[in-house]
Amino acid sequence: MKKFKKKGFTLIELIAVLVIMAIIALIVTPLVMNIIRKARVSADKRSIDAYGRSIELAIAGYLLDTGKFPTEVSQLTIEYSGNKVECETTQINTDSSVYLAGCTVAGRSTGDYTYGSDKSPTYTAYTVGDQVTYNNINYYVIKNSDASEASVTLLKATPITSSEISLYLSSTEVANKVDTTGTYATMAYYSRDNCVSAGDQTGCSTDYSLSDIKQVVDVWKANYASGANSARLLTYEEASEYAEAKQICTGSCYEEFSLKYDWMYNNNYWYCLGTPYTDSSSSVWSVNDRGALGSGGVSNHGGGVVRPVIVLSKSEL
Repeated sequence: MKKFKKKGFTLIELIAVLVIMAIIALIVTPLVMNIIRKARVSADKRSIDAYGRSIELAIAGYLLDTGKFPTEVSQLTIEYSGNKVECETTQINTDSSVYLAGCTVAGRSTGDYTYGSDKSPTYTAYTVGDQVTYNNINYYVIKNSDASEASVTLLKATPITSSEISLYLSSTEVANKVDTTGTYATMAYYSRDNCVSAGDQTGCSTDYSLSDIKQVVDVWKANYASGANSARLLTYEEASEYAEAKQICTGSCYEEFSLKYDWMYNNNYWYCLGTPYTDSSSSVWSVNDRGALGSGGVSNHGGGVVRPVIVLSKSEL
């Protein structure tokens, strides 16, 4: 029987095979990588969709639990266990849907993909000076808010009255926080509890979080503006945005830094602002009865009433 000798591949044949495999790899690899990329992008979009639906479920749960509409995602308990989703824009719409844009999934960008783009929210636009009523209390808009913004910043048209705080504070506490007419809340920016005596400002704190003013504002918010995101004082910086030099003549004439809009002041009272006067622990910035910005008249001796600022969801109006 004739035996045949086994014969291997020649070097040229091996090189030819390697070249063919390299060509196939060059053709196939981009196709495979593109398929993988598309699959990952698709999965990331599904993650964003799942995250968006989780937020909407959390909104529904918040409404059931509180009877109020949430204004910030931070208020919600979101049950989502997928890849981490972070979005530059997370906007809650008045129909309880959510709009997500500029999202990344596990740090990967999803380009211009958005969730809820078919439900682009539209809100009422407000401009500085517009009047609105919330819970039968009148306010002025102090910051422009266009149709894409879900909230609006408001200044109470009149000071907090003693009757507005008496529902939550005792008669003694009210007496310590109103002026001699019993009409307007007037107290130190600092906390009297930290003072040596009522007439001595030594040791008094200018920390707003400890102040009598904050206590009154918080009490008032609980009863009259519970739906607001926050309640605080108008800041000196905010008031300064709407101020200009005006000529005042009382025998002689001089320029005074005054508010442009008469609704931001009232000739019956001064009111305090939320920025402490840095040179004194017993005074804060204030608006006087002519609309001038200054740093006096607000201490435990009276002279400064409280006009809160609230940030309110437009869905509340």
